[in-house]
Amino acid sequence: MKDRTVGIATFAAGCFWGVEALFRYVPGVVDTEVGYTGGTTRHPTYGDVRAGATGHAEAVRIVFDPGRISYRELLERFWENHDATRRRPKDQGRSAVFTHSPEQAAIARAVKREVERAEGHALVTEITPFTRFYRAEEHHQRYLEKVGAVA
Repeated sequence: MKDRTVGIATFAAGCFWGVEALFRYVPGVVDTEVGYTGGTTRHPTYGDVRAGATGHAEAVRIVFDPGRISYRELLERFWENHDATRRRPKDQGRSAVFTHSPEQAAIARAVKREVERAEGHALVTEITPFTRFYRAEEHHQRYLEKVGAVA
């Protein structure tokens, strides 16, 4: 069996349920999972993150096939589908791109500039190196599918 190269992208854009649903069925996306990243608390729970003291964002980790969809295309979809022009009242719902390599960071900064120029306003999305991802509790995984909100 031939090894298949995959890419990883990690995005935050408010509630992770909707962000996961947005990317789950995109051609070239192999898998998604929701969790917490960008903060300091080890092994946070949903309650911890929602309380706002962990520094973590609700995030989606996306495993993708770069032969079918590029990191740039994922970023474009990310910025097209959420309001990245205003700060969220709570840190866990912030707009953020957590980069897994210097190449991803450069692409993210370039696409962000392009979107800002095209839209005519600044985006509040933070672009920061990925550190660690804590998978959310099982009942949060594919939540909108479980409650029948998406097919």
